[in-house]
Formats: sequence, structure tokens, C-alpha cells
Amino acid sequence: MDIPQERKIVTEIPGPRTKEWIERRTSAVPSGVANLMPLVTERSSGAIVEDVDGNRFIDLATGIAVLNVGHTSPYVVDAIVRQAERETHTCFSVTMNEPYIELAEQLNRLIPIEGGDPKTFFMNSGAEAVENAVKVSRQHTRRDAVVVFDHAFHGRTLLTMSMTAKVMPYKRGFGPFASEIYRLPFAYPYRPIGGTATPEEVTSRTAAYAIDQMTKHIGTDNIACLVVEPIQGEGGFVVPSPGYLPTLREFCAQHGIVFVADEIQTGFGRTGDWFAVQHEGVEPDVMTTAKALGGGMPISAITGRPEIMDAAHVGGLGSTYGGNPVAAVAGLGVIEQIGSENLVQRSRELGATAMDKLRELETAHEVIGEVRGRGMMLAIELVADRSTKEPLDKAICARITDACMQQGVLVLRAGTYDNVIRLLPPLVIDEGLLLEGLDVLGEAIGAATA
Repeated sequence: MDIPQERKIVTEIPGPRTKEWIERRTSAVPSGVANLMPLVTERSSGAIVEDVDGNRFIDLATGIAVLNVGHTSPYVVDAIVRQAERETHTCFSVTMNEPYIELAEQLNRLIPIEGGDPKTFFMNSGAEAVENAVKVSRQHTRRDAVVVFDHAFHGRTLLTMSMTAKVMPYKRGFGPFASEIYRLPFAYPYRPIGGTATPEEVTSRTAAYAIDQMTKHIGTDNIACLVVEPIQGEGGFVVPSPGYLPTLREFCAQHGIVFVADEIQTGFGRTGDWFAVQHEGVEPDVMTTAKALGGGMPISAITGRPEIMDAAHVGGLGSTYGGNPVAAVAGLGVIEQIGSENLVQRSRELGATAMDKLRELETAHEVIGEVRGRGMMLAIELVADRSTKEPLDKAICARITDACMQQGVLVLRAGTYDNVIRLLPPLVIDEGLLLEGLDVLGEAIGAATA
């Protein structure tokens, strides 16, 4: 790694060179494109991001779960360089290329799909993957309706924005939205429907309500697919109560509904397994992946049962850049590194260490209502009052993330109420660096809520 794996702040944040770049950005880039932090990065390596002023930050955000294998992974960079010297692009719909086929074969072996022998095709982004999962589901079933969930995030295109739950900032002013989208409650243990309940009660209540709605108000014969995040990402890293996903999976199988697992944020070792559905033994009909798949390169995948994936007519699926050979070899590098360095197991081990630290913070700070997550996909939900679970004011939550940044640690917020601090460290991070970042987070929570 060509950058020392240590936190270092040498200027005010933002620094003088960063401020110059921010002025140029303001003139050149629309204001609607968000910048969550006033930073302009120059280089990154492992778990460290360095800005143009020479400040170094512990990255607990990883470009929103993209860099599971770390910044500028040698596996990924070397593969990109070799491929770029050979060929930078072919449109797979015109002439095929080897990396596309090789990566499809790798994903077909890795991804647990109901019935086995899956097929894969590629797009460029998570939203495109979800859109195409819906397309193949509709072709296969000859039905129209799509079932999604409260707190869900599936993308920013017209269809996926319609499937996304949160209005601000994702949907406000961008309607009218796509039709035949139906939203059901998610089994959110900390905020269950019907009030306080045990995890088992959360599952039974929420599943019964969802099944009743699908049966009586949508009609099972109308539903093409049910699309669910095994752990909700933008919604606040909500881990569903045990048994909820298997119950939905069984219902879909009984009624010919395509069960789509959106693993765009949860995939490739993030949760302590290759894919989050594996924690409950669920095998979907279709899975969407992106983010960590490319190790920083834009690529997404749709993997599913062959009869579903082959339902579309020839030419009905495709993309100019989907499965670009440079992006595809990056994906091959990611899979090789996760396997060679046993990063799935490392995710479990580091996640357990981090969870112990977060539970210490929970004891120390009354504003922490819950800590949750799996593997290295962890979160703390902040509340104004533990008894009422009233979400903490999002301005205070913003002060916490800003205070972390000022001290050289990058963390992100999430959640319907913007009151969740989410943690997505690279799976290659040194344990000491991880704990140092969490210490800074604890200090920031104390300072912002004193």
C-alpha cells in the first residue's frame, strides 16, 4: 500500500486546495448532485483516503459499500491494467469478450439461486440491475405488479425511484412515478408494526400482514416479483427479524412470484457471508449485485434461474457498456481477493470486534437506541429518547458525522429519519485502525449530544 495506513490531519477541513476545487465544482457541477463531505480526494489505498491538502482519513464509508477489498486493491488494479492494454471496450451485444463470460461463470458458481444452474448478464449500476430483474420477472410470469417494502432503496431511475420508499431527497418533484408498485411493511425489529414485540412476534405480525395484502389487495396472480433487500441499506441497515425472509420466500414459491434479492449493498462478504440471504438459508429466484462487485469500477449483475433469465426475446436485454471487459476483470479480481484472503471470515471476525465496541458506546451514550448489523455492515440508530424511540434530530446527527470528518474519520448517515450512522469499513482494514475510527465516533457522539 503506497499510503501509510494512519489518520493524519494537517490543515483545517476543508483545506485551502480543497476550497479552490470546491469553487470550481460549484461552477461546473449542478447543485442537485450531493456532496456529503467537503472533501476532494487525491489518492486512496487500503482503508485510507488522502485529500488534495494531504489530510488522511480512515474510510468507514468505502464509497457506499463499493470497496470491500479496499482502495486500489492490487488484485483489481493489476487486472485493470492488463486488460486496458489488451482491449478497453466491446459492446457484448456486438462482439463478445472473454472477461464477460468468465465473470458470469464465476457468479453462477457463487450465487445461491433456487434450483441451481443460474445464468448472469451485466449492466452498469445497481438501479439498472434492479430494473432488469423486474423486466425478466415480468417476461417470465406475464404479470405486472411489483412488491417492495417500507424503508427500501432500489435506485434513482424512474422505475427504481418508484420502488424506493423515501421521498426526500430521492423522489420529491420527480413524479409521476411508475405504476404497479405496491409497498408493504418490513420486519423492522426496533420499530415494529403494532408496537413493542419480540422478534418472533415481529416476524409473525409483519409476515401475516404482508401476505394478507398480497392475497387480498394486490392479487397473487398479478404479482410478477417481490424485490427485497436482505438487510436494508439506505433505510438504516435494518436486519429483518428472523424468519421473515424465509416466510416471504415460501409464499412466493407457492404462488409463482419471482423472489428477487437486492444484494447491491450487502453482497461480496460485507455481512460475513458471500451474500446476506445465506444467513437464513434463503435461495432467491433472481439476485442483483453491484457496488462491491467491481472494486470501484461501474458494473452490476443480474443472476437468476435459467428459465427466468431466458424468458426475454433475443435483443430484449442489453447495454452498450454492460459487462465492459475492464470492469469485468475488476470483478474477477474482487472475487479472487475475497477467496484468497478469506475476507468473508475476516468480515465476521472484524464485525464481532466492532460490535463489541459499539455495545460499549451504546452503554455510554443514551442517544444510542440500538446497535445492529451483520459482519462489517453495522449501524447505530440515534434517538432523542430511548423510551419513545423518537429519532434524534437529523441536524445533531449531521454534527456527529461532521465531527468525525474533522478528526479524520469518514462515516455516513442513513435511515428514513436520517438518524442512523452506518459503518462500511473495507474488509482489509487493520483491526487497530478500525477501533481507532470507532473511538473517534464515540467522542463525536459525546461532543454533539452533550
